Amino acid sequence: MTEAADGRGPSGGATVTDDATMRRAVGAAAVGNITEWFDFGVYGYLSTTIEAQFFPPGNPALAQLATFATFAVAFLVRPLGGLFFGPLGDKIGRTKVLAVTVILMATGTFLIGLIPSYSSIGLAAPILLVCARVLQGFSTGGEYAGAMTFIAEYSPDRRRGYFGSFLEFGTFIGYALGATVSSVLPLVSTPAFMDTWGWRIPFMVALPLGIVGVYLRTKLEETPAFQQLLDESGKREDAEAKHVVRTIFAKYWPTMLLAGGLVVTWNVTNYMLTSYMPTYLKDDRTMSANGGQAISATAAEWLQIGVLWLGVLLIPLLGRLSDKVGRKPILWVGAGGLIVLGLPMVLLLKSGSLISVLLGLVLMGLLLICFSSTCPSTLPALFPTEVRYGGLSISFNIFVSAFAGTVSLVMSALVLATGDLKWPGYYLMIAGVVGVITLLKLKETAKKPLPGSSPSLSASEDAAARAGQ
Repeated sequence: MTEAADGRGPSGGATVTDDATMRRAVGAAAVGNITEWFDFGVYGYLSTTIEAQFFPPGNPALAQLATFATFAVAFLVRPLGGLFFGPLGDKIGRTKVLAVTVILMATGTFLIGLIPSYSSIGLAAPILLVCARVLQGFSTGGEYAGAMTFIAEYSPDRRRGYFGSFLEFGTFIGYALGATVSSVLPLVSTPAFMDTWGWRIPFMVALPLGIVGVYLRTKLEETPAFQQLLDESGKREDAEAKHVVRTIFAKYWPTMLLAGGLVVTWNVTNYMLTSYMPTYLKDDRTMSANGGQAISATAAEWLQIGVLWLGVLLIPLLGRLSDKVGRKPILWVGAGGLIVLGLPMVLLLKSGSLISVLLGLVLMGLLLICFSSTCPSTLPALFPTEVRYGGLSISFNIFVSAFAGTVSLVMSALVLATGDLKWPGYYLMIAGVVGVITLLKLKETAKKPLPGSSPSLSASEDAAARAGQ
């Protein structure tokens, strides 16, 4: 249960959250991320199957670009989802909106598993695939930033980095599970089954995950920060969402740019590893034509899966560390590492040696988790409570859509057009420069209350404070 302290002792005026409620809040937020990234993992690892199922045969390179373009189309509508769901979350509350976004997202993924193939219905197949991706993108526009807001507003100030890191813990678990299921299915089924129903199974798993997410989220009370806002200002339902949007763009555009810089650096690295690398490593056509050496599809998949599970183990540890040393030192390591190691990582990846590829993937994964462990607690702390969901949703989705979600499409096009396999390295270095510029302007947010909110303590911190008074 979450309660406002009654003024007795050192915790007077603070918000106190008991540990059981905190665990339920983290689980409710993380399950949506698991659902979202389970889909990404499945889509990335079954990209060649999706090419064959949904696009005309005869031109593999064009089919690959079409597959990545279909993946990217969801990002084109994410800002619309952010504009709709974000201000709505600041108007009617976090839990209501997040219950809607998680089930919409799961439904979109489930529907992909039901679409007939190109050989059955022709051009209607890719059109229906695009429609399902649009539904996913629109709902995701309100999901991720809302989940960040939700966990941040429930977390004690001194443990926000640790609890916030579980959002990306869910991301890595979702992607790793999707990748693992997609890699194991062909090993335990026949090619004929995979071509008909086998590839559909991972997409259909998303619906039960979404139902679990709705159940968990509807069982929680509103976040302490939003409840405090309600108590101070009356019913937020009477506020106009369009007024919230106008306020965000007029008053908080410098904050949105600051958030956008972090989002670009973090998510270019994220989508480079999780979306583009599975194809890059095993694309023998492109590699052999441009002086690189591909590795087998199986090796590429399992090496990356190993790196993802390594991230699952390390993200909470770095999140806890950020509560002690601050967010910025860890973010500096990530941004600086991209600049220094961006090109060497890609040279390792295109060598064709399993050891070199593993080292390159591990380096990229370690730099990624510098952001994944800290950004979920850093970004919500940039906005005050009354515009936190909306400001974060809008800025996050605009910058992800423009610069990160298109990574696979842009990299495929650049490598195909120039014949230069080092483009992923150049792109990562540019992302690192953006991160450095952002960090020069960013203030440390660790151990501080969220803007517009009372100090927040865990039940154990409150008990210790009362015992020591």
